Amino acid sequence: MNEGDFLRCLVHVVGRAAIPTDEVRAVVGKRKNRIKAFNLFDGKHTLQEVAHQAKIDQGNLSRSAARWVDQGIAFWIGEGRDARLLHIYAIPEKERIGAR
Repeated sequence: MNEGDFLRCLVHVVGRAAIPTDEVRAVVGKRKNRIKAFNLFDGKHTLQEVAHQAKIDQGNLSRSAARWVDQGIAFWIGEGRDARLLHIYAIPEKERIGAR
């Protein structure tokens, strides 16, 4: 495990403790493509790559990403062209029955 992997694990653990899944889902929204896009922001993909994979207009995704950062459920790592968005943790695409 390298430092980047350790940082991602730490962010995911702290994120789950601080912000429950239902709150993250409320900010991201219910659309499958938005959830897919949010989950793809694992610190490894560019905004352009995520927009293409999730089939979302890059401008719309950029605005959503800015909102997610403002709401504290994602943040930018790196700078300039190397910047990548990292979610606090991936959310399930479907809610589990009985989940809190």
